[in-house]
Amino acid sequence: MAVKIRLQRYGSNKKPFYRVVASDAKAPRDGKFLEIIGTYDPLTNKVAVDSEKINKWYAQGAKPTDTVKSLFKKYNVLDK
Repeated sequence: MAVKIRLQRYGSNKKPFYRVVASDAKAPRDGKFLEIIGTYDPLTNKVAVDSEKINKWYAQGAKPTDTVKSLFKKYNVLDK
């Protein structure tokens, strides 16, 4: 099973809110996931993630999507 670290959209119309989750690559965007890793709020530009969970999933071979990779780079998530 290929695991991806991706965003899962929540929130209402015009007020997005995302969860950063580890999920099966074949699962739909807002479907079943394996574990919640953190959150991202684009309205306030806040990213809150658990670095231990990220490292655990990276060690197991999970690949982040391009969007998640750019978010982590932009907000220096992996440097903490």
